Amino acid sequence: METRDVVIGIDIGGTKTAFGFVDRQGGLLAEASIATEASQPAHQLVARIHDRIGEVRAALESKIRFVGIGIGAPNANYYRGTVEKPVNLNWGTSTNLVELFQQWYDLPVAVTNDANAAAVGELLFGAAAGMRHFIVITLGTGLGSGLVVNGELLYGHDGYAGELGHTVVDPRGRHCACGKQGCLETYVSAGGICRTVFSLLAERREASPLRAVSFQEMTSKTVFDAARTGDPIALAAFDETSRLLGMKLADAVAHTSPEAIFLCGGLAEAGELLLKPTLDYMNGFLLHIYRGRVKLLPSGMASGTGAILGAAALIWHQLDRPLSGPGFQPDAVSA
Repeated sequence: METRDVVIGIDIGGTKTAFGFVDRQGGLLAEASIATEASQPAHQLVARIHDRIGEVRAALESKIRFVGIGIGAPNANYYRGTVEKPVNLNWGTSTNLVELFQQWYDLPVAVTNDANAAAVGELLFGAAAGMRHFIVITLGTGLGSGLVVNGELLYGHDGYAGELGHTVVDPRGRHCACGKQGCLETYVSAGGICRTVFSLLAERREASPLRAVSFQEMTSKTVFDAARTGDPIALAAFDETSRLLGMKLADAVAHTSPEAIFLCGGLAEAGELLLKPTLDYMNGFLLHIYRGRVKLLPSGMASGTGAILGAAALIWHQLDRPLSGPGFQPDAVSA
């Protein structure tokens, strides 16, 4: 039986941690998930992931060889291999995930945040194949971004480049979990559009089924479903979200001049309801030399597996074009 090389792609979230075995072509051989148990220390999570990986591997009919582990995690620093001050994980100030995983595996390990992982995944397995300059925006609980320049992810001098979600829309605006006010993600995210809906409900008088929905029950899908029926409040919320996103994407274009910008994540599943007005607003805010030259596209990776594929792509990309990173030794493999 032929042995297949695979990377373990791991997506660590505040509630759930998912992983899968991903081959060089982006094929997902197997996947599973466990509860993150965010109140517990990181080393316990890593030990439980290791045990579950062993169970999944043992159940496979095909013979595989692990060639690396790629991890997407909140507040992850690629250069240091650490997760630093994660909001939804009780891990303290700094946790070195590379070292924790290498206690169990003699393999290359790389870690970055979920948006950076999504960008590398888009490059290898998604719609950015062949592109060298593009941006990926993840629209979920917050707004993440990964910037690719000359075919490489842009980390900056300290590993934290590309935090477009924490650029400021209004310095006296909404309070953000990061401690600042007016961050883009407080307006353009799943939670942000819900906050916009409640602002509009307070300011406007139109009848809307959204008036019967409590703040705790409101979701971006609730707003999307209402917008599809022509609800004026929901449509206004999408328009305001698109305006602010288009404005800040125009700023990002001025910095990196990308060929395309990809939107992914739960809010991006609104499709043309978000894409078309955002593109129109972006072009309206762009300097004339960029106008009409930057594509705004949906992600080419399936939403259910994109996080795992993106995490695995970190290692496949390094194996193709070795970068400097903690724990990365291209010759280390596991039988």
